[in-house]
Amino acid sequence: MRRLIAITATVLCLFVASVQAGGLKHEFLTTSDGVKIHYMTLGKKGSWVVLVHGYTDNAERMWLKTGIAHALAKNHRVLAFDNRNHGRSDKPQPNGFGRAEDVIELLDHLQIAKAHIHGYSMGGSITAHLMANHPDRFITAAFGGSGIPESDEKLRAIATALDPPMPEPQGEEVAAFGRLRSSSEARAREAGDKPGSTPMPRSALVIDLKKIDFPVLAINGEHDRPFSKTQRLWRELNDFQNVIIPKKNHVSAIMVGGPMPPEYIAALTKFIDANDTQ
Repeated sequence: MRRLIAITATVLCLFVASVQAGGLKHEFLTTSDGVKIHYMTLGKKGSWVVLVHGYTDNAERMWLKTGIAHALAKNHRVLAFDNRNHGRSDKPQPNGFGRAEDVIELLDHLQIAKAHIHGYSMGGSITAHLMANHPDRFITAAFGGSGIPESDEKLRAIATALDPPMPEPQGEEVAAFGRLRSSSEARAREAGDKPGSTPMPRSALVIDLKKIDFPVLAINGEHDRPFSKTQRLWRELNDFQNVIIPKKNHVSAIMVGGPMPPEYIAALTKFIDANDTQ
């Protein structure tokens, strides 16, 4: 009898953890290389939108607490996950980055043929790799705090010259930068690395943007190198929109853990709704 009660209690706890208010579900997927990925789904109708967070962050803080996931869930189903080495997902390399193929395994697991995808910062790098290697799996792609820079040195210099200056952060931005730095240093100590010793990978991405046949969006703060990140997208894509949020930088454009600037949510939801084919 005690064993039955214990099993029943365990099942009940798992159910409560899986189903929460508003249809939010927390679940896990073990990938083909044995890494457990934590993911959340939200929304009951419409096409799927995959949200990929940035380095040192997690899905709950970047997408739920900012209001983006709930805004998208009004007309769509949302898939937000913790990249490996982040959040509640396994951390085989505590100071490591995410893995693009984890997105494809999640889509396959949930039997999602095609989806919209939006990635911020490191999530934008993952989005770019998915565009290059799995373009048939996406309806649209949206970059936040990121893009695909010019591969040619001269073109890169021209694009960089267009970027507005980056002023020193003020007010809440200072605290946000401090939290980001502390998180990065803590992850470095956990991995046995020196703080700041593992920069964001900047390997050249081999992608023929002229073959991308779906709409692409970029949202960047005015003071977050908005042109050097997007000039190549503007030059090579057939359907590209570039949104620049005035007076915002890499942190304040999304304000992780707090209310999202309304311009950001409006640009993203309008773009996805306007280009929804499912």
